[in-house]
Amino acid sequence: MADWSRIEALPQERLEALFAADAGRLARLTLDVAGIHFDWSKTHLTADAVAAFEALAKETDLAGRREAMFAGAHINSTEDRPVEHTAERGEGRAESVQAAAIQHARMRAVIDAIEAEAFGPVRHILHVGIGGSALGPHLLVDALGRDSDRYDVAIVSNVDGMALDDVFERFDPATTLLVIASKTFTTTETMMNATSVIDWMQGAGVDDPYGRVIALTAAPDKAVEWGVDETRVLGFGEGVGGRYSLWSSIGFPAAVKLGWDQFEELLDGAAEMDRHFRLSALHENAPALAAFADLYYTQVRKAETRAPFAYDERLRLLPSYLQQLEMESNGKSVGLDGQPVGRPTAPITWGGVGTDAQHAVFQLLHQGTHLIPVEFLAVIEAGDTLPEEHHRQLLLNAFAQGAALMKGKQADDPARSYPGDRPSSTLLLDRLDARTLGALIAFYEHRTFVNGVLLGINSFDQFGVELGKEMAKAAGQGGGDFDPSTTDLIARAGLE
Repeated sequence: MADWSRIEALPQERLEALFAADAGRLARLTLDVAGIHFDWSKTHLTADAVAAFEALAKETDLAGRREAMFAGAHINSTEDRPVEHTAERGEGRAESVQAAAIQHARMRAVIDAIEAEAFGPVRHILHVGIGGSALGPHLLVDALGRDSDRYDVAIVSNVDGMALDDVFERFDPATTLLVIASKTFTTTETMMNATSVIDWMQGAGVDDPYGRVIALTAAPDKAVEWGVDETRVLGFGEGVGGRYSLWSSIGFPAAVKLGWDQFEELLDGAAEMDRHFRLSALHENAPALAAFADLYYTQVRKAETRAPFAYDERLRLLPSYLQQLEMESNGKSVGLDGQPVGRPTAPITWGGVGTDAQHAVFQLLHQGTHLIPVEFLAVIEAGDTLPEEHHRQLLLNAFAQGAALMKGKQADDPARSYPGDRPSSTLLLDRLDARTLGALIAFYEHRTFVNGVLLGINSFDQFGVELGKEMAKAAGQGGGDFDPSTTDLIARAGLE
């Protein structure tokens, strides 16, 4: 078992006192990487804390695990698979990098064919997937595609029919291309939605709806068996996990919407963060320092949640993306040795968009009884065309909230007092473009990995998502041994 005693014994000083005692604090706890400024100075990290985490990283062989990941070793031990999403952006085992490049070339050829109208006129891209097969592409399209008029792209994940109904009202079936994203090509919700789209096309008189289908999958044989022409199946490797897959063919709708040059910029930005993570010492390594702060609050201060807030409308989907990345990866209770971890693992990730959240949840952040580390994300260069005062106020609010959380304010009336000493970090992007977004997402991936290694867990399986789906399938087939409450709910809904 790793020795956490040095970390757990760290003194707990107030943030203002830490600044007052250390003139070099800001310089030591800020970094600039790939167009992103990282600031952890308003967290309780200290030089001693970083040194203690570096010692823990050595004990848990973070460096060895990191190299094993980039080398294509089977570090996903429970599924006996490599972890190779970095190969999709050119950083990893040579054979895997080459295989990813071949798939990217094939993906680009299909996009070229769409642009040349080899599929007939295409105006709409309807992408169906769920989890990592939807959250990543949706984030990319929403963040970077607002000014693009290349194609209308809709990403549908929910099996609730209203999600598809909304798209059917807006899209013309004769000019719609269906994109099915499923690693296994068996995902129940995705395949049900795909079948409904085919039915919609057929009902509208589309002669060959299966000729207007692109499949994104690690199981090409199943896609062909379903009815997709093999020339329209875009694959990716088994070592690319769903929540890490937007760099692969799963990113197809973003590449179509943004254009191939922008997709390559996304990959280049991620690769720059890969190299930083792989080559930088831990005390000046952005993913490592962020993970050290995460673990300090979960293990020492017993914080159960953390909250990222995007002070940029274009990043409004990032908190949802991070929920899956962090909680599906590290929401585990068993270590690599199969034994209970015996300490908290992933905090609950939640968040929102500034300045909306200031008028909703920030009351609890400032005056509530929970300690919640906050992460502010902001962009220096405005993305809008309105008077600059809009963006100026947006940034001032982001920075002032962090200052207020730390400083607090004492008043004679306890209801008007702010305790302060509440931690926050800030990620400030020079601009939001494909390159910086790629670097940002890769930063979060590696941060999640470091958290997992230091906790001694496998960040790359997700067995916890299966049980509820198995029970739903059993119920749908008229079986299953359910408790009285669930049996009654099924009956009341007429699902017997």
